[in-house]
Amino acid sequence: MKTKDVYLKTMKFVWLKLALGAAMIVFSLLTLAICLLLGSLGNGGGLGIAFIIWLILVCGAYAGAERYIGYMLKAGHVAMVTTAVTTGTLPENQLEAAKQMVKERFVAANVYFFVDRMVSGAVSQLQRGLQKVDNLLGGIPGVSAIVSFAQMFVHIALGYIDECCLGYTFLHKEQSACKSAADGVVIYFQNWKKLLKDAAVTTLIVMGITLVAWVIPFAIFAAIFGALGVHWIFAFVIAVMFAAVMRSAFIDSYMMVKMMVSYMEVAPATQITFDLYGKLCNLSSKFKRLFDRGQQEQQQYGNMRTMY
Repeated sequence: MKTKDVYLKTMKFVWLKLALGAAMIVFSLLTLAICLLLGSLGNGGGLGIAFIIWLILVCGAYAGAERYIGYMLKAGHVAMVTTAVTTGTLPENQLEAAKQMVKERFVAANVYFFVDRMVSGAVSQLQRGLQKVDNLLGGIPGVSAIVSFAQMFVHIALGYIDECCLGYTFLHKEQSACKSAADGVVIYFQNWKKLLKDAAVTTLIVMGITLVAWVIPFAIFAAIFGALGVHWIFAFVIAVMFAAVMRSAFIDSYMMVKMMVSYMEVAPATQITFDLYGKLCNLSSKFKRLFDRGQQEQQQYGNMRTMY
């Protein structure tokens, strides 16, 4: 399937992400109204204190929703995208099939959290490499600005690589999730030029759409809050939340599908012919943790097969 087809056929997960984000925005607006009301009853800095309390409440709620709901939605979406790209078909009940695949592959949520965090930390190594280039060439006029733009581009593109590596774990059920994820990271670095090239144009589009998705809501909320006599900073924060929800539901989902389609095109045919494991272990402590855990789990699997 092509990127557009996979994206449209897995829209259920996009709508669920949007629903989760919309629920958080409603929660944020309700708690903001309550905090502003209570803050207005106080003296002097009442509104300032109310704003700080509101930020703490909202940040805590967002973190909890992302960890216990958002992560599982992402894992299910990754499972279905992997199925669509590799088989060309999708089950009728995608939500149930995704739930079953994630449960079978990761057993418990904490295993998925660990793998996701380790993969995300490992792929950030490319950014550190670019930073070294900036340090070496920082004295050359114009180079620093170019490298800073390159870092921003790579940061956006790499944000979707962890989903590709997690998708790879669904292809190799004979291995532990950590071992497959580590292999997925290595395969990415063997094909990083092609993958980043495929993401180049889409990344620039994402940057533009994200800016528009923030500016328009900010103008709307600033006008509303201004009419109500509320400080513009509240409009700014709500606009950022709105833009984040829209990006997470629609833009991030599309970028994830695009990167996974590119990744799955090269992953099955990639032969790991040189020792990138050792190099990546030296460059990233998180990759080393992921790799070591994968090796331990594979050894346990081997012992179990020997027993039976």
